[in-house]
Amino acid sequence: MGQAENEPPATPSTGGHRFHLAELLTLGLPVGLVVGALVTALIFLLVGRDSTAGAASPSGQADPGTAMCAAIPVANQVLPSIVTISARRGSAAGTGSGQIVRSGGYILTNDHVISVAAGAGGAVSVRYSDGHSSDASIVGRDPSTDLAVLKAADGAGNYPIIQLGSSGSLQVGQPVIALGAPLGLSSTVTSGIVSALDRYVPVPGDEVTHHLIGAVQTDAAINPGNSGGALVDCSGRLVGVNAAIATVPDASGTSGGGSVGLGFAIPVDLAKPITDQLISTGKPGHPTTGLQVQEIPPAVAQAAGTPAGLFVAGVDAGGPAVQAGLQAGDIITEVDGQPAVSSEQIVVATLTRQAGDKLKLTYLRAGQSNITTLTLGTP
Repeated sequence: MGQAENEPPATPSTGGHRFHLAELLTLGLPVGLVVGALVTALIFLLVGRDSTAGAASPSGQADPGTAMCAAIPVANQVLPSIVTISARRGSAAGTGSGQIVRSGGYILTNDHVISVAAGAGGAVSVRYSDGHSSDASIVGRDPSTDLAVLKAADGAGNYPIIQLGSSGSLQVGQPVIALGAPLGLSSTVTSGIVSALDRYVPVPGDEVTHHLIGAVQTDAAINPGNSGGALVDCSGRLVGVNAAIATVPDASGTSGGGSVGLGFAIPVDLAKPITDQLISTGKPGHPTTGLQVQEIPPAVAQAAGTPAGLFVAGVDAGGPAVQAGLQAGDIITEVDGQPAVSSEQIVVATLTRQAGDKLKLTYLRAGQSNITTLTLGTP
């Protein structure tokens, strides 16, 4: 969505020079870039190599309160449902993991695993645990949540469909198992626990920032190549889609790139409806606000004599923002009663709600504070 060309009225700064807020936001960009660089250094997508196939049916191998799952029966059940994904276009290529989630060869993975093949001339293939391979097509992508669905050309034959669990029933300390192909090592199984729940992890991607919402944090070792693979409970049921890891930068500021016991998986309760939507329509179907906003850093706000918040750079003609009375140049100060500090608050609101849901916004215009209710629209 493009930015509107409207600019708010000039506001005097403390030094007597008159600045346009939009100009100050441009001047403030290097600060945001530094912050973005730090995030990039800490959170890396798990594009890697190789993975393999597995089935899943509940076997109740361990009490959720035990220290670890009985990994052997879980691996035997789940690995036949896990696939290795290879994506390529021209000289660019990448690999990752995925799982068969529906009959007919539908495979769930991360968007960043297959994004390289999304353009003209791209190609995707999958390899099963027994070594057989098949071409695959991209059914749908949701870069915002880093999810994508493929369809194997051979319909995945008789390979089993992974069973779905519920991320909503997970508890901190509960044992889990990760399956995939880290560093090209197919059919790798690692175990650990749920270290934390409901993490929000923004991950910079090639096209957009991926938003891992309500992510499951685990210390089960996941590494490059595990991307898109399964995080399962002790009954072999899918509870998360492994997507990112945190790493510790070295003295030069670059990352070692390996697991330090901080991995993040997209919760299955979020992934399932998006998967269903992608299979049904090819698109994620997230609602829209009709807003284009830009964060106002505190230093810029002070120089412009305005409050910190979200500067409305533009609104879509006839969209939900216009219907809520918002205009380019407004400053949003609260989102659902919380201080407006990040544009990601607006993004997350659209990723976690449905069209028709309400979003309460407080905004400033010409020095006056106003409250409006924005009804999320259809995409």
